[in-house]
Amino acid sequence: MTTATPTVGAGAQAAGKPTTTAGRVRNRLNSRTATLVSLVIALLWTIPTFGLFVSSFRPEADIKSTGWWTFFTDPQFTLENYQDVLFGSSSSSGQLASYFINSLAITIPSVLFPLAFASLAAYALAWINFRGRDWLYIAIFAMQIVPLQMALVPLLKFFSTGVTVAGVQVMPAWDLVDEQKFAQVWFAHTCFALPFAVFLLHNFVSQLPRDLMEAARVDGATHPKIFRTIVLPLITPALAAFAIFQFLWVWNDLLVALIFAGGGNETAPLTVRLAEMAGTRGNEWQRLTAGAFVSIVVPLVVFLSLQRFFVRGLLAGSVKG
Repeated sequence: MTTATPTVGAGAQAAGKPTTTAGRVRNRLNSRTATLVSLVIALLWTIPTFGLFVSSFRPEADIKSTGWWTFFTDPQFTLENYQDVLFGSSSSSGQLASYFINSLAITIPSVLFPLAFASLAAYALAWINFRGRDWLYIAIFAMQIVPLQMALVPLLKFFSTGVTVAGVQVMPAWDLVDEQKFAQVWFAHTCFALPFAVFLLHNFVSQLPRDLMEAARVDGATHPKIFRTIVLPLITPALAAFAIFQFLWVWNDLLVALIFAGGGNETAPLTVRLAEMAGTRGNEWQRLTAGAFVSIVVPLVVFLSLQRFFVRGLLAGSVKG
């Protein structure tokens, strides 16, 4: 009786060793060395932020004469930088407290409005049959490739002159002033965010079990009740994931807020004031470091507080069942 001799490839596969180049690269990326390299890169990536944090607490003379790393050999600590940029009374100081409130007033509604509209649209496109549904979804998907800059001028004209069709004014100009201009920024950010939001949430809503929806309909549940009691709790990770993306985008935005809200103290966000400080007070590093760290505190808090939902949102669509 003869026994078959296993081939080298079969022996390698039986031992769990990859036989392809891609498999070997994947194994190396999962090794302890690759993990250690990733940790080192992550540490190096955070050094500038840590240096910014340390510099924001150093006195002006120390910042302008020595590097931030000298703080550990000659520690000098002060809160004057934050006091100056947040509540300083002179025009040369940051006065960021009011701009901080403006950023919150712009960002929070600009996150909630797209979430509300996109979740409703995603449910309708996934579970309500109506004529033209597929074409509407394709149109929404295609709108993601339209650059934001191409819509700025038409949208600004829409706010300033309204809408006129065949010589008949269908919608008048908005004519908003001061704090009323927040509405223009909310409208702009909502319009820009909706295509991606609908696409993202639709992918989650459409993967919900059909048996669950049919059982709810058999029990007499209407679409509003199904959406409120079944869909929303199940897509919470997806909502949180989009909320993080949108919050970071709006909070760090300069272009849209500057165009539609203006640069006045009543409506300008933090980014506008920081840009002015960098341009007119570029040599006052103690204010710039404190102002920069003030601007990144809120995004860090939001991301860290919603991180577990963010990870669940990324993984929810990758596994069925």
